[in-house]
Amino acid sequence: MKKNDLLERITINPDIFNGKPIIRGLRIKVENILALLEQGVTMQEILEDLPDMELNDIKACLAYA
Repeated sequence: MKKNDLLERITINPDIFNGKPIIRGLRIKVENILALLEQGVTMQEILEDLPDMELNDIKACLAYA
């Protein structure tokens, strides 16, 4: 998936989390996913803990960063 396509999964709404970037309406902040990855949590573990997310959502967070 191209970077621009991935970035379409990231939305910003000033009424949700004070405009912080979230994943396609899931109310999961990009910064939270990036923090998990930084702490050593694997993509697979994130997907297991957050079943509404898709692998491309995580890739979108990385592309956004």
